[in-house]
Formats: sequence, C-alpha cells, structure tokens
Amino acid sequence: MTTAVDAVFRPIAAGRVHRWGGARLIVAPARELRRVPPLSPAERRVLGALPAWRQAEWTAGRLLAKRLVGEVVSAPADGVEILPRDDGSPRVLVGGRPVPAPHVSISHTAGYVAAALAPEPVGVDLCAFASADAVRRVADHFLSPEELTLVGGERPAALAGAWALKEAAVKADRSGVFGAAPRGIPILGLRPPVLGGRRRAMVWRADDAALALVLAHPGG
Repeated sequence: MTTAVDAVFRPIAAGRVHRWGGARLIVAPARELRRVPPLSPAERRVLGALPAWRQAEWTAGRLLAKRLVGEVVSAPADGVEILPRDDGSPRVLVGGRPVPAPHVSISHTAGYVAAALAPEPVGVDLCAFASADAVRRVADHFLSPEELTLVGGERPAALAGAWALKEAAVKADRSGVFGAAPRGIPILGLRPPVLGGRRRAMVWRADDAALALVLAHPGG
C-alpha cells in the first residue's frame, strides 16, 4: 500500500554533467546560457520560425544538449544537429543523418534549462514550485485518486514533482501530457520516485523547481 511521503527532493548542482542510470543530465540557469551554439541551416530555419520569446530558451536548450552529445559522439560541433521530429520531440543528426542513439530530451522553465541524453528513450522535465496552483487545477486530469493521495494536494513541491515525472515519462514515450497517456503511467512512489512499467525515474530540486528524469525502457 502506498502512503503519502515528504516530497523534499535532494538538490542537484547546476552547470555540470551528472550521470544517473546510464543517462547524462545537465541543468543550468537560463541567464548563464547566452552563447549561441553552432547551428546548421536547418536549425536556423527552425529558430527563425519561433516567436521571439521562444528563441532564447530554444537556443539555450540546444546549447546544453549539444554539450552532452559532444561527450559521446565523435563529430565536430558544427556536424551535430538537434532537430524536431514531426511530434516535436528532439532527434540527433550527425553529418546530416539521423542516428538511432543517443536519445535526447530538453526542458525549460523561466529560470532554468535542462537537457538529458541516454542510449534508450529518455525524458526530462522541469516544473517550478510556483506552478503548483496551475498543476493543482489540472490534477484530476493526469493523476488518479490514488496518486492524488500519494502526492498530497496542498504541497507545492510534491505537485511540481508529480507533474515533472508525468511530463518526463510521456516525453520518453513520445506521447502527450494532455491526452490519455499520463493516466497510463502510474506514480507508485514519489521519494524515491517509482513509475509503473519498465521505467526508471529520479527527481531532484533545481533551486525553485522539480527536475525529473525518466528512462522509458531501461536495460536489465
């Protein structure tokens, strides 16, 4: 039987690469990611089609993701592209050709940007604790009654952590958080996080936000 838990997530250091469960993860303050990474013509076209307010966070996300890709793929920086699939999820191309692995995922809040890379499908998500009221308003949509009891509806950190877990999980599955998919990924525990199915998960605290990482089909 699952019981409510104290959702005080351990902090994660910003600005350096962390390894967990075979994945690589980095989170950094958005204000520190002003540099523009090498962008291919295709990436510049994607960037130019975005509204002005989205361009800075999109660029920051690619900066972190390309840093991770550069650690595992032997290719010059300007030979690595991270372009959206038809469903919006990011994919890695090297020399203009898609590569089946590694998989990448990117997330943003107003203050932070995160990127994750893994040999298997991966999802990463940031949810600010200040967003707890908004999460509470849609909690009945993405949380079952049992999960609501587990999370506790009045705890901002727990609500943000639950949302980040579900969002990271559907990103790894390449589905959407506003459809039926979130209900099909049960949260069985929050500290430590336990998800249903062949998934491994972790949640950290990045200053004023919950940061969740989900591996969809971990080996072993």
